[in-house]
Order: sequence, then C-alpha cells, then structure tokens
Amino acid sequence: MWYLHPSQRPHRRYLFSTKQLQDQHVIPKKKPIKGEKSVWFSPKINAMATKTPAGEDPKKLERTGRVREIGSQAIWSLSSCKPGFGVDQLRDDNLETYWQSDGSQPHLVNIQFRRKTAVKTVCIYADYKADESYTPSRVSLRVGNNFHDLQEIRLDLVEPGGWVHIPLEDPGGKPLRTFMIQMAVLANHQNGRDTHLRQVRVYTPAEEMSLGNLPRFTTTDCLKYSTIR
Repeated sequence: MWYLHPSQRPHRRYLFSTKQLQDQHVIPKKKPIKGEKSVWFSPKINAMATKTPAGEDPKKLERTGRVREIGSQAIWSLSSCKPGFGVDQLRDDNLETYWQSDGSQPHLVNIQFRRKTAVKTVCIYADYKADESYTPSRVSLRVGNNFHDLQEIRLDLVEPGGWVHIPLEDPGGKPLRTFMIQMAVLANHQNGRDTHLRQVRVYTPAEEMSLGNLPRFTTTDCLKYSTIR
C-alpha cells in the first residue's frame, strides 16, 4: 500500500511504500493507525517509538560499486550557522565535527544541482549521546526543481546514534530525478533550539558497465581504476 496525505499543503507529500520506509527504519514495522494515510507519525506512534537504529556505514555501500556520492557536484547552503560550524564541517568526512545552526527553526540545508540528477539515498549522521538537545528529532526531506515546487516526506528520529538512510525512490523503485534537495530540521530532542548534524551524504546509482555483465570491483585499489577520468 502507498500512503499519501489527504490534506492540501504548501509542500506535497511524496509517495513511498510502507516496506521501503520500514526497510530503512524510517517508520516502525507496525500497522498504521486506522484512517491514517500519511508517512508522518501520529502522536500515538511517536509515544511508542523505539530508538532509531543505526544504518550501515555509507562507505561500505560505495565500496560495492553500486552507488557513488555526488554531494561534491552540488551547491550547498544553510539557513544559519555558528562561525566555524558550517558546510565545510558538514561535508568534511569527519564524524567529530558538525554543522551547528544559529537561528530559529526550521533549520535548513539546501543542496542544489546544476542539472537534473538521479538521487537514490540521502544519508545523515546524528549522535544523541554526544549532542543531546542539539540532536534532530523531526526532519523533513523535500525534493523538486526549485524552492516553490518541493515534495516532502517527514520522519521522526528517536535518540539516533549513527547513520540514518533515507531512500528517495518513486513507487516503481527508481531513483528520483531532481534539481534540488532541502533538508529541514523541524524539532530537536528535549525541545532544543539549535541543531547539530555531523554529516550529510547524497548517493546516486553507479552507471552500469557497457561491456557485458562483468563482475563489479569491490576493493579500493580496483575501484579507483574502474572509470576513465
């Protein structure tokens, strides 16, 4: 079954299957409340939610050769940041550094591509033990051509302690093609004001080889020679 919020809102809900979201631990594996037609949690489900489990390290996905990280191809901007805690820290591949917002909610991360790009997964790293009230508890992910036609999904995070994988696929299982991704932190744990995000990574499917069904390289030494630059 596919869920679409019935109400008309400025941001349209995007369609995701229950299985897609359960597999990525975005929603718990429970039956939806009767009459509920949204991927957005109801207060009853939130009250019973368990801790968000940590997902696999995205570096392992890269080593399979099936996906590649494309964040470097985008233009990144933030709604606010403390000096020295901005985009560079969000993208430095270091889990000890982080982006810290410095303004009112929602806190926004804008990722804009120069051309329409297929995006399969967005991975974020959040650490409740280290960041406590700065840790996001409610996140909105929006995709579209520009700021005015964004389509949205929302998810709750409960004391996350690692990578959270957010799938961006259409009902047919194909990656979404988009010019823009906007991540909005709508609320923090313990009603915190500002937020910390330690890393954000954006993945697209790797292009298939054209020389038949050759096996994929999996080691780092072989992967660096798998394409012509």
